[in-house]
Amino acid sequence: MKRIINIKTTVLMFGLAITLSAWSLSQPSIFLIGDSISIQYGPYLEKYLEGSVEFDRKRDDGRAEKNLDIPVGANGGDSRMVLAYLKKKTQEPDFQPDFLVLNCGLHDIKHNPKTGVIQVTEQEYRNNLLGIIEVLKKKEIGLIWIRTTAVVDSIHNNKSKSIRRYAADVSTYNGIADEIFTAQDIPMIDLFGFTKKLGIEQFKDHVHYNDETRALQAAFLAGSIQNHLRGSITIEND
Repeated sequence: MKRIINIKTTVLMFGLAITLSAWSLSQPSIFLIGDSISIQYGPYLEKYLEGSVEFDRKRDDGRAEKNLDIPVGANGGDSRMVLAYLKKKTQEPDFQPDFLVLNCGLHDIKHNPKTGVIQVTEQEYRNNLLGIIEVLKKKEIGLIWIRTTAVVDSIHNNKSKSIRRYAADVSTYNGIADEIFTAQDIPMIDLFGFTKKLGIEQFKDHVHYNDETRALQAAFLAGSIQNHLRGSITIEND
């Protein structure tokens, strides 16, 4: 209980920081791409950033929410799908956010329960992330990376029969991303670490979270995004 109270206090502090920054920061723009976790915290994040950041994301007409395990529409899917999407999206003249806020990982580490084959190998994951960086550089779009949230083997694989995921893969693939983005001085937000501190009772199903956790994730992300933007966007003085 004390843990939740402390986190809620932190959330309120983030909210105050966001409100104050809105007075002095010219509105930068972000575009969010993520998996089903982002679909669920997304409405809260958009609300928390309202008035200080121009927010947009990969959207659809609600198709993605019909089955969160199948990456369609607003669900960005694995790194292979994200790279293919961005190669097309960056060809649009009007697509010019200041930053892409990105996560991909949970779909990459899906294992076929019959064959055991992982969806995206470690080497391809590395190559795809490097490819995403290069695509964005050509368009002069900044990147903010969100670390992939946790998997608890006993919870996930007891509740999901069509997909297998493992905590060891989350650690490995987060490690690959950490190495790449640290080397290129690309900011990262540790949503993995933040959410893990809330405890495993926050899971609603095999990998998704309850409403309270989604709101907390969004507040944490909003504060972190604001901090990164204040460090990279010029502050206007009155």
